[in-house]
Amino acid sequence: MSIGANAKEAALAQSKPAFVAKMNISLAEAGETEYWLELLHESGYIDKTAFESLYQDNKELLKMLTAIIKSTRESLKKSKKEAESNNK
Repeated sequence: MSIGANAKEAALAQSKPAFVAKMNISLAEAGETEYWLELLHESGYIDKTAFESLYQDNKELLKMLTAIIKSTRESLKKSKKEAESNNK
């Protein structure tokens, strides 16, 4: 499954803060996708089987993006603390 242009851009980000920013954009887009999937299902545009499959895939993507953001932020905090202690 492709995670889109935002994730590809994020992988090439020039810094960890830029990477986190790109991942946050991807997270917001996945959240919007969840809304649209629900709307498509409720309107009868996609059937229950298609909805459940796509919805579950999107939920997994949301979990992955959240974990990436969390771990990268923790890594940034750790790097900052190490840099501060090395400067003392």
